[in-house]
Amino acid sequence: MEGAEPFSATGGPDGVLVLHGFTGNPWSLRGVAEKLADAGYTVELPLLPGHGTALEDLVPMRWSDWSAAAEEHYATLVASCARVAVVGLSMGGSLTCWLAERHPEICGIVLINPFVEPPDDSFRDAVRQLRDSGTEIAPSIGSDIARPDVVEVTYEGTPLSAVLSLFEGIEDVALGLSEIRCPVLLFSSREDHVVPSTSGDLVEASVGGPCERVWLERSYHVATLDYDRDEIEDRAVSFVTAVTAGAVP
Repeated sequence: MEGAEPFSATGGPDGVLVLHGFTGNPWSLRGVAEKLADAGYTVELPLLPGHGTALEDLVPMRWSDWSAAAEEHYATLVASCARVAVVGLSMGGSLTCWLAERHPEICGIVLINPFVEPPDDSFRDAVRQLRDSGTEIAPSIGSDIARPDVVEVTYEGTPLSAVLSLFEGIEDVALGLSEIRCPVLLFSSREDHVVPSTSGDLVEASVGGPCERVWLERSYHVATLDYDRDEIEDRAVSFVTAVTAGAVP
């Protein structure tokens, strides 16, 4: 898909891994990645498995595929960088937390409307019933943006087996949030039609390190493309600058 290409930049000795969301691709976070690169960081914004090509490529993908890819790209940065921070939007936020729970050496994480609160059983049962009835592709969850002049490059559908796997993955993430001891910068949209702000509440209440929460009053779920884009980019750069210097913002 045009605009869905991964982004890489070689900069100074510190690095940042940037992770996009479910059914999305690097296009939604390219502005953040480019700002970090302009600030002198080595940046990796990968295209996660099954994304950014054709919807049918996402159908067989599972949490294990996305988490393995996140781990691989993190390992590549660690091999060449002195300190690494991680930034994630939506499912990218889920993967960011998953990495931070397993790698205490991560110096800080930025979460933008992260998906970490497992849906209740009744909702998951409804999704399973829909899939089992023969509906593999549900309507798209993409492009939840308040700005009328911006449309996200995303899939026009949501594979249900893949999303059920995502639900299972975030169960483990939710259980391990207290293991996150590094500084956290958390962005939460006041109005989000994809991930409820209670997911951010869970992060704020559960992480073991310092957490600064910033409420976004004008943006919906894909806030990195919305009215608060500049604030997110500027605050992310300032936060990464602080944590890579060993400071707690």
